Amino acid sequence: MAPSGPGGVRRRCRRVLYWIPVVFISLLLGWSYYAYAIQLCIAIMNKVYKHLFASLVSVLLGYLGMEFLNTVVIFCYFFEDIQRRMELRKYLQPSNGYHQIAEAHMLNKSALYNGMVSMENIGEQVMCLMAYHLLFAMFVWSYWKTIFTLPMNPSKEFHLSYAEKELLEREPRGEAHQEVLRRAAKDLPIYTRTMSGAIRYCDRCQLIKPDRCHHCSVCDKCILKMDHHCPWVNNCVGFSNYKFFLLFLAYSLLYCLFIAATDLQYFIRFWTNGLPDTQAKFHIMFLFFAAAMFSVSLSSLFGYHCWLVSKNKSTLEAFRNPVFRHGTDKNGFSLGFSKNMRQVFGDEKKYWLLPIFSSQGDGCSFPTCLVNQDPEQPSTPAGLNSTAKNPENHQFPAKPLRESQSHLLTDSQTWTESSSNPGKGKAGMSNPALTMENET
Repeated sequence: MAPSGPGGVRRRCRRVLYWIPVVFISLLLGWSYYAYAIQLCIAIMNKVYKHLFASLVSVLLGYLGMEFLNTVVIFCYFFEDIQRRMELRKYLQPSNGYHQIAEAHMLNKSALYNGMVSMENIGEQVMCLMAYHLLFAMFVWSYWKTIFTLPMNPSKEFHLSYAEKELLEREPRGEAHQEVLRRAAKDLPIYTRTMSGAIRYCDRCQLIKPDRCHHCSVCDKCILKMDHHCPWVNNCVGFSNYKFFLLFLAYSLLYCLFIAATDLQYFIRFWTNGLPDTQAKFHIMFLFFAAAMFSVSLSSLFGYHCWLVSKNKSTLEAFRNPVFRHGTDKNGFSLGFSKNMRQVFGDEKKYWLLPIFSSQGDGCSFPTCLVNQDPEQPSTPAGLNSTAKNPENHQFPAKPLRESQSHLLTDSQTWTESSSNPGKGKAGMSNPALTMENET
């Protein structure tokens, strides 16, 4: 049933407003195509062809006339400077028709000296158009996939049964409440906990959260391996589209760098009055400004996410370390650089640069490199049969236990579900940034 009343109207208005950043990026992308492909490349290529045609006609007239003076003009066109050709014009009379031929040659040579017309520029413009359209297509493809790929939600096994929901409603929040969740999560492949050591449970979705799963307040649902909610794509970035998001950042950065690099010479000519006095020069100026500014912001964002991939972290995990039964561990999911890359991009390298889903796993369970495994969970990685969840039977390395964690092997209080003083479990848990996760 469609929502009604003031609340329903506000929700519909918010949904419309959420698309404003996407529309802005789409309009900006469309304008950049017009400014670069049409105004910069096509317009200049037309001028190249016009000047080239005039040059060929004048050369043809010289050979047809078989006149010595025409031969001198052609010679000057290739080997003499502008001053020499200006002196030559003084000896040419308009009555014999040679004046027009020499003038055509000198106009072409003048444009050649200005860098606007040359045989090399034709090939350069064609190569620029080919490279530009390739980057443009990959940019649009990855952006489209990031926007319209639906985030994955936890599978049915993480949802509570009707009987378990009734038990939770009857039990007050406390040990009895946690006991119900522990029984429900006994056979689930989960290793992370809340800061207090409790089972991670979402009250709004009424499910036990898988590892690395979080509830998005904008989408109002739990998202597998949630990284963040991105307003520029109006979508949650998580397990299903994180690879697409990375490629979107990569291709958008290359797109802006390519435009800025190829537009730089014309941007300089704008300030030196070396461009024709048309509206195209203003497109060229603003195009360079936009490409340069977006290149700076995109380079920092893309570099940050490359670092996250190398460490097998999400943005949320970078700001708040994941909590396991033995305590917080910022590198609990890190398997080494190579395997971390394969977690996102998959085993088939031929698909790495294409916005095609190839990430490893199912989004509900992830291999860890923890020495201290959860005694209530199976010993295989991700808590499941290794052949079912890891068809290539990878052996993930165990991470050495740090000296600062050695007390965990002897301190029995850290292995209890409800410690009277959970702050003693691990140094650093008193950090204000590591606040208890909001389960709603």
